[in-house]
Amino acid sequence: MQKSNLTFWGGVGTVTGSNFMLEMPDIGNLLVDCGMFQGGGPAHEKNREPFPYDPAKIDVLLVTHAHIDHIGRIPKLIKDGFAGQIFSTRQTKEIAAVMLEDTLKIMADDARKRGDGQTLYGQEDILKAFSIWETKPYRESFEILAGVTCEFLDAGHILGSAMVEISRNGRSIIFTGDLGNSPSPIVRDAEPATGCNYLVLDSTYGDRTHQSRELAEQKFADIVSGVIKNRGTLLIPVFSLERAHIILYQLNNLIENGGMDGTVPVYLDSPLASRLTPIYESSKELFNETAKKHYERGDDIFSFPKLKVVANNFESKTIEKIAGPKIIIAGSGMSVGGRVPAHEINLLPDPNTTLLITGYQSLGTLGRAIAEGQKTVVINGEEVSVRAKIESIEGFSAHKDSEGLLEFVGEAKDSIEQIFVVHGEPKSTLFLVQRIRDNLGLNAVAPEKGRKYEIEL
Repeated sequence: MQKSNLTFWGGVGTVTGSNFMLEMPDIGNLLVDCGMFQGGGPAHEKNREPFPYDPAKIDVLLVTHAHIDHIGRIPKLIKDGFAGQIFSTRQTKEIAAVMLEDTLKIMADDARKRGDGQTLYGQEDILKAFSIWETKPYRESFEILAGVTCEFLDAGHILGSAMVEISRNGRSIIFTGDLGNSPSPIVRDAEPATGCNYLVLDSTYGDRTHQSRELAEQKFADIVSGVIKNRGTLLIPVFSLERAHIILYQLNNLIENGGMDGTVPVYLDSPLASRLTPIYESSKELFNETAKKHYERGDDIFSFPKLKVVANNFESKTIEKIAGPKIIIAGSGMSVGGRVPAHEINLLPDPNTTLLITGYQSLGTLGRAIAEGQKTVVINGEEVSVRAKIESIEGFSAHKDSEGLLEFVGEAKDSIEQIFVVHGEPKSTLFLVQRIRDNLGLNAVAPEKGRKYEIEL
């Protein structure tokens, strides 16, 4: 039996920085994802560190999806010597182009503020990455090394998201990336991972259970209705990729079903989300049946009459001055960067503001501090009192919860020899490891960063 070594260089002990290496002696070396660490100062320092391996010795990089914690250091990998091949789905490549350009802009702005002009990578590194980046459809097996094939399975997480299955000699390992909270409002359900011998499993919500989609939608409708009735402001920090589009879709449904006054202005204050919308609209074949039917009857699910796409910072600063009830959808989802911090400075002290958290908040982020109920937070060096009403809806999460992850593993348990549980805070990861052991009797481990695990592949 042939042996390979699996090493986890990111995405262990944390939900960010996804970066996994598969070394296949005498054949080649693979990476799955090369993401940024996120969550404040220490994360920035981690991103600046040299890779713990020689990028020039990596033959292939396989990308699960286009969130920055999975793609954010790809241009740095190029800068540091990687010259192999990159593979993903078409949508992941198209979204990654927008996301990496946006990230470079943010890094350049931060570098100017620091006065050192240093960024992780430059425009030339992004261009080189896309010159060697190929795309493959779901469910098409293709050779990546001699005798080694890869296949992308739909992960149901965001548009274009994929599980990566690597096979050799009738044996395989699946890297799930991030598994979607199926059923999603927009994209298709995650496929099963049956038939694999090894599984590298996401555990972002490994210790939590989401409310049902129906309850989440009802709570969202109630929050919107309450804000409008009180002529207040609903501020929704969003991840520009997918979450912004889910919120637009939900608002569109509310207006169409009479659950929301269609004359209330909605401001999409996320240039990044606006640039991503055309990619969604060109990929309707990846939508679930419900979302497809909306388009078939002529309904643009991401637009409605009172939606205002905010063009620039000047327009962004004028929103709070507009009287009457209003809804502001602004990046970023953890209240770190983007336009939402400026809105929070102005709106968090106002008791007639409702701030709605709809996604995961990493340790060390402003969003986490707000979600945990801190009454005073620091935003851009300014102390801000939190008098706004804070609401949270986890049912819109794009990640499977603990029950969903256990069910996913259970469907594939007959062939699985070992499970590596990653991409979660320690509490979440260890909880899921124990649940898998206790409920399914499988060999599940929480891998250590930098340790080599020998597998038969």
